[in-house]
Amino acid sequence: MRYGIAVNTDNCMECYNCFMACKDEHCGFATAVSAPQPHEGQHWVRIDSKERGNDNRKVKTSNVAIMCSHCENPVCMSAATDGAVYKRPDGIVIIDPEKAKGQKQIVDACPIHAVFWNEELQLPQKCTMCAHLLDEGYAKPRCVEACPNEALYFGDLDDPESEVSKVIAKEKQTPLPELAGRETAVKYLNIPTRFLAGSVYLPGDETGEDPAAGAEVTLVRADNGEKITVKTNYFGDWEREWLEPNTEYAINVSLSGYEPVSLTATTDIDRYVGEIILQKAK
Repeated sequence: MRYGIAVNTDNCMECYNCFMACKDEHCGFATAVSAPQPHEGQHWVRIDSKERGNDNRKVKTSNVAIMCSHCENPVCMSAATDGAVYKRPDGIVIIDPEKAKGQKQIVDACPIHAVFWNEELQLPQKCTMCAHLLDEGYAKPRCVEACPNEALYFGDLDDPESEVSKVIAKEKQTPLPELAGRETAVKYLNIPTRFLAGSVYLPGDETGEDPAAGAEVTLVRADNGEKITVKTNYFGDWEREWLEPNTEYAINVSLSGYEPVSLTATTDIDRYVGEIILQKAK
């Protein structure tokens, strides 16, 4: 048995139900594995929200729920003394609320800033994956239970038939950069890289241009020639996610009966390249 959580970024709508459920369970209440969480200053689950896009025609957000990742080889455990941080047989990493008193180096060791300092108690604290509830027979931690949009999954990582294992196998694993190369019990899925997007139109009358539905847009990666083709939708818009960051792409637009158009764009940011108006072929 190895407990784990999958965080599916695609489904997170920044509702903060997970955050509030964690506060409800831990604020003001000591458990078998933790001292009470303060009402302010600690976020055992936090939502990192990032606005994406360079133009108001194409702006969206990505939301990632960040919590202790319960690493296979926790750096916080290496930083602790006297067994103040330990890993249970089920993989959950616990900070002992007695032995860890005064050990602020445990906070500083965490690469994703998921450990917090309780000034009043002089104690480092973090997510326990609601181990006290699991030990009592609860099916899942409070944050997972409270999520209304299937952005959080919980279960046995060692069981390929568990819900969490199935979603990890199906979706794109995207580890947090700070945890690259580390084995963790919290798996991040579908954290986006970069997108390019644009709009394609046909010459219209005095009322404006018409959308070019079905135009073919081919992105050619400059460094290796990789090609990705998408088509514009009914409104003439196109978009491609999961592009390599900080890379130049040639963008070739074509539609039968019209002159092709080419331009370049770089994925240093999520970029809307603007409107392209096709001209009839001569």
